[in-house]
Amino acid sequence: MSLGRTVTLNTGAKIPQLGFGTWQSEPGQVEKAVLHALKTGYRHLDLAKVYGNQKEVAQALKEAFDGGVSGLKREDVFITSKLWNSQHRPEHVSAALDECLAELGLDYLDLYLVHFPVAFDEPNQPNSKLFPMQEKSDHPDGDVKMFDGISIVDTWKAMTQLPKSKARSVGVSNHSKEHLQALIDGTGVTPAANQIERHPRLIQPELIQFCKDKNIHITAYSAFGNNMFDVPLLVTHDKIKEIASRVGATPAQVILAWSQVGGHSVIPKSVTTSRIEENFKEIELSQSDIDAINNIGKTEPRRFNIPYVANKPRWPVNMFGTPEEKDAPHKVII
Repeated sequence: MSLGRTVTLNTGAKIPQLGFGTWQSEPGQVEKAVLHALKTGYRHLDLAKVYGNQKEVAQALKEAFDGGVSGLKREDVFITSKLWNSQHRPEHVSAALDECLAELGLDYLDLYLVHFPVAFDEPNQPNSKLFPMQEKSDHPDGDVKMFDGISIVDTWKAMTQLPKSKARSVGVSNHSKEHLQALIDGTGVTPAANQIERHPRLIQPELIQFCKDKNIHITAYSAFGNNMFDVPLLVTHDKIKEIASRVGATPAQVILAWSQVGGHSVIPKSVTTSRIEENFKEIELSQSDIDAINNIGKTEPRRFNIPYVANKPRWPVNMFGTPEEKDAPHKVII
């Protein structure tokens, strides 16, 4: 089976376009899923401190490298993890990476991302509270305590100073083109990647073009939509199903092929062995099919990951400039 297409980052590193995600993978499931993904042929894993499952991923990696996947070595797998919002103080960034590596049992990450362009107010140990809470809130689930004393440039500068022996490439996630430009202007260092919510209902053409112009690689998450809301996943969309039927593929395979058009990466998550295998199979789409999928985003736009309205506890910050965030009391500090 093919190990898939790769793209070269602005650091010279090669990242596989089709990766395997671990967000929302339940404890007790992710170890088996990651090991099966590696056996299937995935060579790009997407992880994060806040997912709470990196120790299980570490167990899968150890088993795989110890012979569980024939001939597989650490250097064969592109591994991404992320700096959490409570770790943004510049003096905490290096220690946060070391803790992440220790949790994963690794000597280095291929890519280390700033997870969000916002800081939580956790002045002590960077991992002691992932969600420090405000004492008073009018929200039924409470509000996370934001910290406006750190700019995204402050944190990014610390990221760029991490040893290449521990973080071979550094980048960001959930950053707009304005955020990205601020990082570049403030440090002279362009992020290697920007991981963003992207699916047929959120195609983000302006951000995609900006990243292309700046040679910032795009990785798409939530490729099928988001199952935390009472909204059908995009694999059930009539147009997607029609294309899938015509080309002899699954709706998921159609979306994953569309997600990689333009040299982007995509990181579908599953804990079901049959779907892990199905998602790994590459298909080709015609330009007319690509255009039809893009039209879904033009006629039915929807962003799911808006922490001010979607997260529990709430993040009281305007991150993306959407109408839903207009009343948020905090903003991204540039």
